[in-house]
Amino acid sequence: MYYLVVLVLDNPDLCPGMLSAWHEAGASGITILNSAGMGPARRGIGDDTPLFPAVADLFRSEETRHRTLFSVVEGEERVNALVKAARSCVGDFEKDDTGILFAVPVSHFFGNL
Repeated sequence: MYYLVVLVLDNPDLCPGMLSAWHEAGASGITILNSAGMGPARRGIGDDTPLFPAVADLFRSEETRHRTLFSVVEGEERVNALVKAARSCVGDFEKDDTGILFAVPVSHFFGNL
């Protein structure tokens, strides 16, 4: 059976090490996305936000950036290897500001791993 392993990494500085660890653990392909949590969205747009902000203002965003990594792997042993590798890089996912990690079964898969 195939599994999709997803890691939302709170600290983007850990991404290069995580990529190496997952590759060594058997992930043949890893997709990386820039992502942001819903914290900034929950705060909403402030009264001081201009209707048409300058482009420079957009680049000065205080929004927290994360990295979302995902990989499709075959077998629970490979999932467990990726989980172990992630924990070796991040530590205890139960602590705040580390990230989240989960795996879900894939009902259909097409392509090469």
